[in-house]
Amino acid sequence: MEFNALNAEALYTALFLPRAVEERMLIALRQGRISKWFSSYGQEAVSVGTALAMDSDEWICTMHRNLGVFTSRDIPLKKLFAQFQGKKTGFTKGRDRSFHFGSSEHKIFGMISHLGPQLGVADGLALARKLKGEPKCVLVFTGDGGASEGDFHEALNVAAVWQLPVLIVVENNQWGLSTPSKEQFVFDSFTVKGPAYGMEAHQVDGNDFEAVYSITKSLTDSIRENPRPILLECVTFRMRGHEEASGTKYYPEGLIDSWKEKDPVDRFRSQVLSTGWMTEERLKEVEDFCHKTVLEELNAALEEPAPVYNAKEELNDVYAPLQSSLSEDPAGPVKKMRLIDAIHDALGLALERHPQLIYMGQDIADYGGVFKATEGYSDRFGKDRVRNTPLCESAIVGAGVGLSVEGYKSMVEMQFSDFVTEAMTQICNQAAKLHYRWGQNVDMVIRMPTGAGVAAGPFHSQSTEAWFTRVPGLKVVYPSNAHDAKGLLLQAFEDPNPVLFFEHKALYRSQESDVPTEAYSIPFGQAAVLSQGDDLTVVTYGLGVSWVQSFLQQHPEISIELIDVRTLVPLDENTVLNSVRKTGRCVIVQEDTWRGSFGSDLAQVIQRECFAQLDAPVFVISSEDLPIPFASELEQGFLAKSRLETTIFKAISF
Repeated sequence: MEFNALNAEALYTALFLPRAVEERMLIALRQGRISKWFSSYGQEAVSVGTALAMDSDEWICTMHRNLGVFTSRDIPLKKLFAQFQGKKTGFTKGRDRSFHFGSSEHKIFGMISHLGPQLGVADGLALARKLKGEPKCVLVFTGDGGASEGDFHEALNVAAVWQLPVLIVVENNQWGLSTPSKEQFVFDSFTVKGPAYGMEAHQVDGNDFEAVYSITKSLTDSIRENPRPILLECVTFRMRGHEEASGTKYYPEGLIDSWKEKDPVDRFRSQVLSTGWMTEERLKEVEDFCHKTVLEELNAALEEPAPVYNAKEELNDVYAPLQSSLSEDPAGPVKKMRLIDAIHDALGLALERHPQLIYMGQDIADYGGVFKATEGYSDRFGKDRVRNTPLCESAIVGAGVGLSVEGYKSMVEMQFSDFVTEAMTQICNQAAKLHYRWGQNVDMVIRMPTGAGVAAGPFHSQSTEAWFTRVPGLKVVYPSNAHDAKGLLLQAFEDPNPVLFFEHKALYRSQESDVPTEAYSIPFGQAAVLSQGDDLTVVTYGLGVSWVQSFLQQHPEISIELIDVRTLVPLDENTVLNSVRKTGRCVIVQEDTWRGSFGSDLAQVIQRECFAQLDAPVFVISSEDLPIPFASELEQGFLAKSRLETTIFKAISF
C-alpha cells in the first residue's frame, strides 16, 4: 500500500478507528460496561503500520497494546466488544478477557498475561511456514518490559539458530507499568540485542505511521525472500497507565505533554492535510463515521446474551475431541521388547503414520537422546522432523503450540522430567487452557523421563506427575511396562490435546514384555486389572506396579486385586471404585511424596464414593516428604517401597 492521495482515506481510517475505539472504551470503563482496559492510546501507529505491512494470511502474535492489529484485520467490532464485555458471543465465550484470545480466521494469536510466551509460539508458527516452503513471515510483539523475560532470550535464540522467518517487534514505550527503562535494562536501544543473537536489528520512530509501515514492509519482504529473524524496535510512549486503574502519577511532570506533540494520529492527520491528500471536511467525515460505527457496534454488543454456566458445555470445551483409526487389538506378531525399545518403536511408527509430526528436544537427532529413544530417526526421517534444540524448554514447548496452530503435531522430549519447570507457563497456562479459551487445540506430546531408583539425586529423580494432574486441559499418561508404553504412546500421538507422557528411567532397560510389532493403541482412561483378588485392592502406576508384583510373588497367601491405572488423567475411576466396593480395603502405592500427590487425591475420591463399603481407611504408601537424596542407601530409605509390606499388612489386619 502506497502512502498517497489514492490511499489516504483508507490509511487514515485504519489509523483513526482504534483511536475511536479507545475513546469509547474509556467511557465504557467509567460506565462499568467493561471491567478493565489496556490502553494503546498514542501507540496506534505501531500496531496499524506493522499489521498493514503483513499479508492477510500471515500470523501476528499480539500483546496488550495492539488494538490496531485487530481493527486492521477487520475483526467485527461487535464481536470484539462482546469479547471485552465477557459475552457469550465473544471470542472466548466469556472465559477470558480483553485481548487474551486468538482467531485462526484472522491469523491473530493473542497473548496470555505472562508477557513472554507468545514469542515461542511465533517461532513455531514461523517454523511451520518454513517447513511448508511458504514464503511467509510471522510478526510477534513484545514490550520493553516483557523483553526482560527469559522467553525473549529463548525465542530469539531459537529463531536465530533455526533461521525462522519472524519479525520481532519491540514496542519500546519506555515504561513497564511504573518502572522506567533505566531500571529495566542498561542499554539505550534494543538494536544492540540483534547482533548478540546473530540477527539484524533496526529502530524506527514508532509514532511515525508511514515510517513504521515502510520499514515493516521492507523487512517482511526481505524475510519472505530470505527466511531469517529480524528485530525491529519501535520507539513510542504509553500515554495512559499500564491499565486504567494504575494511572500515570509516576510519570515526571511534563512528560505526557511532550509526547502529545508526537501523537501518531495527529501527526498523520497533519501530513494528510499538508499534502492535500484529504480536506479537513473529509477527515472530519471519516472521524465521525468511525465514532458512529464504534458506538453502534458497542450498543449492539451490549444486547448480546451474557454467558450462562452449563457444566457439561464448559467441561466439553476443555479438550478437543479425539478421533483415532488405530486398532486396539492388533492380530500381528509380538516381540519381546524392553520399555525403551517399545518407546523407540512407537516413535518410529508415529513418524510414519503422521507426516506432519515434528520431534524436538536436546540431543535427540544424531545422538538419539540421552536414553536413545530417538536413535536413528534423524537419519531416517531427516533433521527437519527430528530436531536438536538449544537448552530452552519454554521456547520449544511454545514452538510446539505454534506448530499445532498450523496443523502440525509435535513431540517435545524433556531430557529429564525435572527440567520441565522451565516450561511450566507454556504447558499449564498456554497449552492447557488454549482449547477452552478460544477453541484452538494443542496437538503435542511431551515425553518425561522420570523417577528415582537410579541414584541420580534431587534434580534428576523427582516424581513430577502430580504437578500436572491438577491442571485442566492436560492429559497425563504413565505406563508401567513395554506393552502399555507402546500402545499408550501411539495413542498420545492420535490425541489432539497436550499429553504429558511419563517414562520411568529405572524401567527403561529392566522391564520387558511381549509387544505387538505393528501399530496399536491403548485408549486413555482404561485401567488394567493385573490380578484378581478379594482381600485388598492395590492401586498404583509406573514403578509401583513392579514393587507390588514382587510383593505378590513373596506373599501368594494374600488375595490382592492389583490395578494399574495407566493414565492419571483421564482416570478410570469406575474400575477402581468397583474393586474397592468388592474388597472393602484399598492401598494406593506411588513413588511420589504424599503431600498434594495424585495418590492423596485418589484416596479422597475413594473414601467419598465407597465410604459405606470400606472396612479400613484408604492407605497411601508414598515416599518421604523430602527432596530425593543421592546416595543409594538414603534413596532406598526415602522411597515408598521401603514401607510397602508394613502398610499392606496393616490395611489387611485393620
